[in-house]
Amino acid sequence: MIYIANPIYDVVFKYLMDDERIARTILSALLRMDITHIEVRPHEYPNSQRDTLSVFRIDFAATVREDNGSTHLVLIELQKTWLETETLRFRQYLGVQYQNPKNMDDDGNGLPMIAVYLLGHRVGDIEEPVLYVRHEAQDRDGQVVTKGLPDPFVSSLTHDSVIVQIPLLRGQVNTRLDRVLSIFDQTQKSDKDQHTLMIDDDLYADDDDMQAVLHRLLMAAANADMRQDMNVEDEYFSAIEKRDTEILMREKELAKQKVTISEQKEEIGKQKEEIGKQKEEIGKQKEEIGKRTAQLRSSIQALHKKGLSIEEISSVVNMEEKDLVLLLE
Repeated sequence: MIYIANPIYDVVFKYLMDDERIARTILSALLRMDITHIEVRPHEYPNSQRDTLSVFRIDFAATVREDNGSTHLVLIELQKTWLETETLRFRQYLGVQYQNPKNMDDDGNGLPMIAVYLLGHRVGDIEEPVLYVRHEAQDRDGQVVTKGLPDPFVSSLTHDSVIVQIPLLRGQVNTRLDRVLSIFDQTQKSDKDQHTLMIDDDLYADDDDMQAVLHRLLMAAANADMRQDMNVEDEYFSAIEKRDTEILMREKELAKQKVTISEQKEEIGKQKEEIGKQKEEIGKQKEEIGKRTAQLRSSIQALHKKGLSIEEISSVVNMEEKDLVLLLE
């Protein structure tokens, strides 16, 4: 067993991916492609200027060799986070890449792009540790179109994605991809130090590429400056989590207040509706009283015209004489 630096930390991950051979090893396994050459490309969001979210990103230009021996260039945008973040930030980064004129080939077409997300959290209820999101072309009947593809125009406007849910890695090393991803498996964290992972190096004895990966992570674990940088990251993200928790609590409280206000508005609306119904009922009652009063006045006037006295009419309609006088006016 050996103790290696935990590559979930940005400083360790960057140190790991700075090695061209290791970057090829990891990305070849993730993309299931034969990458013959790879280089880091500059981007518009330097990680040293991150503001509110833990999103570490590295952009690569990779030369991929196909089964027929042909090669072509693809862009790989690798983004890693160990805190839950909003998808908008990922989309913004991709937008920058699409707009960058440097990411065009000699014919003016956008280079094919693949987005790789290493997530320190789960995505909804998806249970697969590694998710490949591929795009395919279809005709208007839903049939897959293969003739003429891949095409530079189509490839420049769409991109495939690889999503790795680190919490779902469970230490399996059965396949090449399993071996590569096992170095991110957080179930292997040391009980005494979350900066290191405890790895059974015998599982990689026959794999020179993985031996190179482990050796570099061993050097990182022994580097005092790097361990100090990991401490800084712990403090940085602890502050972010505390702030985000406070924001979340405030948002929940605001949400509750909005629900309460909405319920109050609904209740007020019901009361207004009830008052409206009552007014409508009162209006109907007034209208009915008016009709009855008009009928009574007509009857009283008719009796009076027949020569009955006020006293006699009062006896007939059972009303006081003073009220009869008002109706006869």
